[in-house]
Amino acid sequence: MPIIRTICFTTNRADQQEMLARRAALIDAVRARLPGLVETTLSLLDDDRPEHDRWMDIWRWDSADSVKAATDAAPAWPETAAAFSLTRDIVASQGAVIDER
Repeated sequence: MPIIRTICFTTNRADQQEMLARRAALIDAVRARLPGLVETTLSLLDDDRPEHDRWMDIWRWDSADSVKAATDAAPAWPETAAAFSLTRDIVASQGAVIDER
């Protein structure tokens, strides 16, 4: 069953391009080391704070086992540390895909 993992976070607006580059490097590292990542979608959320950006990052996985493998392994990778070093106010959640239309 597919799993959606959503991570909402905040970055400084000045770090936007660097965050995007580090996120891309993390996605490349995940795909090179682990199976199961189907797609990712990053959204810039509406926010009235001019100095900050609020993001919603959605990662679709093929199974709960793939998510578990990634959440167990990825924290030790330098790409993960680099990507998350620019973020704060992180809230992660995940759930099984039940219906798609």
